[in-house]
Amino acid sequence: MIIAITALKGGVGKTTTAIHLAAYLQQKAPTLLIDADRNRSALIWSREEKLPFYVASQAGATSLIRKYPHIIIDTRARPEAEEFRDLADGSDLLIVPTTPNHLDLDATFKAVEQLSSLKVNYKILLTKVDARTKGGQQARQLLEAENLPLFKTEIPLLVAFERASHKGVIIRDYSDPRSALAWGRYKAVGQEILP
Repeated sequence: MIIAITALKGGVGKTTTAIHLAAYLQQKAPTLLIDADRNRSALIWSREEKLPFYVASQAGATSLIRKYPHIIIDTRARPEAEEFRDLADGSDLLIVPTTPNHLDLDATFKAVEQLSSLKVNYKILLTKVDARTKGGQQARQLLEAENLPLFKTEIPLLVAFERASHKGVIIRDYSDPRSALAWGRYKAVGQEILP
């Protein structure tokens, strides 16, 4: 299975989603994460060599692709229309993460406009949802009102995700009281894709 994580805006949890879905899929079969982002965030996250899957640059992944049943692609933020077409053609699923922030939602609607014309299998993932506010609920209602494909699971806003990246581990392996909750959410997203 090839899954691309893409968004028209940075800061929406694209790399965090790529890392954690790769960790989930690795439990099913060998998984390769291709870091196609200019910031190389997934490669930086993997520097400590503590991740349970292999991370390669886009250029370095060519010879590896055939060896992995599951491939996650962490795309660059703000891909051009042509890149969207390439991702649509080469992926089984595109995941579009978005926060409940109105600017991020606006960028998500713009991405959906491009994806809809490509007849691609895509799904929106609400990320960085603050349980103390109604933003996540309002964002979900807005997306559902447009009949957009949306994951049932939401990813909470937790500083532990950032701290886990500094340690070079997935959230499941980071010592924090909320780590089990956070990993459980990404595990649930993974189960929505591949039970």
